[in-house]
Amino acid sequence: MREIRGDGGVVGRRFAVAAARFNSVVVERLVEGARGYFDSLEAGDVDLVWVPGAFELPLVARRLAASRQYDAVVCLGAVIRGETAHFQHVAGQSAAGVARASLETGVPVIFGVLTTDTMEQALDRAGGAHGNKGWDAARAAVDMARLMDALPKEERA
Repeated sequence: MREIRGDGGVVGRRFAVAAARFNSVVVERLVEGARGYFDSLEAGDVDLVWVPGAFELPLVARRLAASRQYDAVVCLGAVIRGETAHFQHVAGQSAAGVARASLETGVPVIFGVLTTDTMEQALDRAGGAHGNKGWDAARAAVDMARLMDALPKEERA
């Protein structure tokens, strides 16, 4: 059995981060976590794009990925449950759209959108008690960019 891990550096790679302005107190911390991870690898070629909210992330992520200018795109946001079903619609459509952007373009698009019941839970995952999921999403983007390079290329019909 041959194992493929996708090792390699970040030199010459480009990344984009699409971040939602809604729930900015949380998302700004996620962005700092992602920035911290990219900085730790000296991955200096990272663009940050702000969108209104998590619902808008898939469209922007797809545009960034389809441009072929980036090796991976990270989507960061926070959807916090309220008293209505709005939470479910936004969280579900955001997740589905991010996955679709990745599948349609063949570029890794990472879902770093927190979906929590409370603001406290979100803050715990944005640099608090449970680490920083922005850092984790950036790490997943780098890992996936490396892995995609190591995998066989798609055959064109």
